[in-house]
Amino acid sequence: MTTWQPRPGELLLTRCLVTFATGVAPKVSGMRWFRDTERNDIQGALPGWPDGPKYTLRSENRGQARSAGRSGLIGLFAVVVGGLESLAGSGSTIKGPSGPVKTPPEDPENEVEDFPVMWAAPDTLARTLPWQLDRGRRHASYQTKAFVTDQRIILIGYPGGRPNDAEVLWECDRRDIAAVERRAYSRDKADTVIRFTDGSWCRLHVHTGEWFRYLTVPNELVPLDALTPGQRRTVDGMVAESGFAAPPVVSRRPSGNFLAEQLGPEDPPIGQRIAVIRLMGPDGEEVKPQPGDYAF
Repeated sequence: MTTWQPRPGELLLTRCLVTFATGVAPKVSGMRWFRDTERNDIQGALPGWPDGPKYTLRSENRGQARSAGRSGLIGLFAVVVGGLESLAGSGSTIKGPSGPVKTPPEDPENEVEDFPVMWAAPDTLARTLPWQLDRGRRHASYQTKAFVTDQRIILIGYPGGRPNDAEVLWECDRRDIAAVERRAYSRDKADTVIRFTDGSWCRLHVHTGEWFRYLTVPNELVPLDALTPGQRRTVDGMVAESGFAAPPVVSRRPSGNFLAEQLGPEDPPIGQRIAVIRLMGPDGEEVKPQPGDYAF
């Protein structure tokens, strides 16, 4: 197949790597479950799903021991790296494991005591999500991306990890989404809960979390013909500078500032930007970023 493209009249807002999330609390670390509304495991009842890992919640003591052991290893790593960096000088690029998540859980029942990434009664939308989102069921080279447009969310699979080898796995209308919530209690604070209007929900790990701001409900997009002359000059200059073919997207941020963004090619040459962004005021002038201007 060729690289996926939106249909005529549909505006592509963003694309990003996405998978089912993974627990970080000691009892659920590295695990995920698929539940119905009675908290039963339903992965064996999902049509077409291959077998995947079977996880068991750790006991409290075992989880605490695991957490302590991991913290000890991280501490030891820091000591070793500190010594190596003192030898290597300030230019060292040695990197180690991520530290423990320090943000308190927002939903302990579903983040500490259990970790469902699908919560779905029979015949609800979340049950139709593709198994390829589960890294425990797919080949290591397989990738999944979410394409967000002004009309839909489309999940695309890449068996070989390249854009020219794509398959459409799933889609839903944006009207079927009731809410989107960023979850800080997660690796890199990149988990997102998508709640559907039928009451089902899923928890995804979004590998480029700032881009997923276009899933927020509502999202105030600004048509290009509604921009002020100064804003239009800024946007036109951004497009001319980038040379990208995709149409620019402008949104009004919570602060009142305007964010203009243009996506580059899905598989850019090494060193080329994947998007260009301008933050501007009412007359297209450069403005100081405010909380929420960039992040989701």
